[in-house]
Amino acid sequence: MTSVTASLCMGALLVCSTAAFAKPLEPLEPDDSDLPQWAAERVEPFRAGVGSWVDNTSRNVDAFFGGDYYTASAENDSYLRLGQEIDWMEGEGVDGDTSIRYRIDLPTTEERLRLVIESDPDETRGTLAEEGSGRLYNDQRDRSSSILGLDWLESRDKRENWSNRFGAGVRLRLPIDPYVRFTSERLWDIGSGPWQLESFNRLSWFNNAGYSARTRWDFGRPLSERRHLRFISTVQWREEEDTLEYSEVAELNHRLNDRSALRYSAIAIGESASSPRIEDYYLQTRYRRDLHKGILFGDVIPELHFQRDTSYDPRWAMTLRVEMYFQHEISRDYF
Repeated sequence: MTSVTASLCMGALLVCSTAAFAKPLEPLEPDDSDLPQWAAERVEPFRAGVGSWVDNTSRNVDAFFGGDYYTASAENDSYLRLGQEIDWMEGEGVDGDTSIRYRIDLPTTEERLRLVIESDPDETRGTLAEEGSGRLYNDQRDRSSSILGLDWLESRDKRENWSNRFGAGVRLRLPIDPYVRFTSERLWDIGSGPWQLESFNRLSWFNNAGYSARTRWDFGRPLSERRHLRFISTVQWREEEDTLEYSEVAELNHRLNDRSALRYSAIAIGESASSPRIEDYYLQTRYRRDLHKGILFGDVIPELHFQRDTSYDPRWAMTLRVEMYFQHEISRDYF
């Protein structure tokens, strides 16, 4: 069984790699969908109804708190995402999970003060090894990870200055878990060429979990109209783990056409500052397909791991995932 599954993983890698260079750029048709007509006729009303509910609910709450500052034309990034995934790793068997992720964005509470309700903040996603590089969302690892808080934003363009954000609120669990966090972002154009460097930095304190800090540096450039190269370095420290973690990622993003994309990644995850060691090397290919009009997406993600706790012997892994997005504005978000 293991050899058969490994062969399927290898086959998926080869098929994805061949598709990346064989598929032409396809024009987007108004009715682009892989669903049969009977399924599309049921999905559309459901998506429209829930999407409108998400948008109207966030705007009604925004109007209540915003008062005179409220404007119906303000951009609203609220969304609800439902996902179902099946995950398999060699030696560990198959696991399945249904995930719910949401963000209620209230942009006009004040000119620079924003009320945020979010289900999955960075601080609750565990270690870098647990978080991975997109294979598993694991939204349900801690089912009490939602937060309610206020963010104060500086009106700065991160291309010109450091853009800072201060936040405070509570984690929605018992006992109540207050938090404070500071986020700073910056984006540089490197010379006159296509390279860009982006920095994301966050310092947080949660009453029940203590302090945490994360910095991510993303260096990349477009290689063509449909290909983008990135090198991402992340360092994280969490008081409850009391160890320094770091990850290095090299990835090539390739947009195959208006409905499909591929990501090739090589990832290394390590820990400890005093005696650094790599805990996991792995290769990943992620194929993402817009199954229906920018609201229903499917992922096929084969991986090959070399982990320290298995003496770096190769282990295959595979994830299959379907996601459905509910939001006012349809966004064709590939990764």
